[in-house]
Amino acid sequence: METFDQLLEKSTKIHGHICAGQVIGVRMSMIGLREIGIDDPKVQRKDFYVLVEIDRCATDAIQTVTGCSLGKRSLKWLDYGIMAATFVNLKTGKAVRITALEESRETSKKYCPEIGDKYKQQLEAYRIMPENELFKVQPVKVAVPEEDMPGRPKRRVQCERCGDWVQDCREIMQDGKPLCKPCALGRYYEII
Repeated sequence: METFDQLLEKSTKIHGHICAGQVIGVRMSMIGLREIGIDDPKVQRKDFYVLVEIDRCATDAIQTVTGCSLGKRSLKWLDYGIMAATFVNLKTGKAVRITALEESRETSKKYCPEIGDKYKQQLEAYRIMPENELFKVQPVKVAVPEEDMPGRPKRRVQCERCGDWVQDCREIMQDGKPLCKPCALGRYYEII
């Protein structure tokens, strides 16, 4: 795997700017991959899966370091609003959930007291803080459903109401008929 500095540079280019979230995401990814036994994410790209729990800066870094993406179905976003990610080795089943510790914001002051701006202070401190002061690392068990696995769609069905095609078991059965989620549960948009 590339060095922290190399990965941070790549992540920053993709994200568009350097920030504490980039540092957290790169470090989180390096730890997660190490813990599940992935040495080279480029070579082993089909051997693991990542679930992210927030749609913030760290997620761009995780995608950059791991090579996982929504389009490849190797990255899953769970809208929990928690600065956490779970790394799963699909071959061994080994999994680890890593959460950024909220108290690390305060702890960053002891690592870079000379920096007055709290965001710059956190950015620099997160680079050097020991893992256990920045993250909580938990071994976990994750059952990845077959319909969420990377690869080709498992099934495609047509919505009985609107005609849209629904992939990977995401349809909802109502009165014995397959419906897309917008038809069954309501749309986030209004047709005009």
